[in-house]
Amino acid sequence: MEKVLVVGANGTTGKKIVDILDEYRNYEPVAMIRHQEQAEQFKKNDIETVMGDLEKNVSHTVTRIHKIVFAAGAGGGSSKEKTTAVDQEGAKKLIDLAEIAGIRKFVMLSSMGADNPEQVEDLQHYLEAKQNADEHLRNSGMNYSIVRPGALTDDKGTGKIKLAKKLNERGSITRDDVAETLVAALHDDIASDKTFEILQGETEIDDAVKTI
Repeated sequence: MEKVLVVGANGTTGKKIVDILDEYRNYEPVAMIRHQEQAEQFKKNDIETVMGDLEKNVSHTVTRIHKIVFAAGAGGGSSKEKTTAVDQEGAKKLIDLAEIAGIRKFVMLSSMGADNPEQVEDLQHYLEAKQNADEHLRNSGMNYSIVRPGALTDDKGTGKIKLAKKLNERGSITRDDVAETLVAALHDDIASDKTFEILQGETEIDDAVKTI
């Protein structure tokens, strides 16, 4: 049984990741939360929680953890300072701690456009923060997957995606299918040391992540 720390577990996508992991026999989710009142929703399902604020010391959060899914973010409408503190510096801090702790795999939820932030002016700062965090992970020496989805929707997942290192098109994808893709990428030998984009598509998620 591998313990998987879900960073950003209280977020919309984070909650879906925790639920999916909880259904797997070989994974045990650990939900990282910022406020104690967020714990009840997880504890009622016997899911372990750990308190952690990415703007503070989070060294304790990687103890006894085998793998990490990073799905945290400052959120829409956040200031540049907040975005930098969480999406960039918070991510980099946790990557450094994970490397020291010997984490087996680190799966990062990034964003389409993070490879070229200046092309999306209204999201440039956010995408630059994601780009810097992604680059830090690539240089860490850990086994990683960086997943860059298009625009997220709350529609019901289809279980099917389009995946490539660079899709060269814009589009959307459900949060359900993003969460499923992140969990699929946790496998040691799948999408190892890869950065890739995903949109809604016609290929089963498990098959798609094996092709990259």
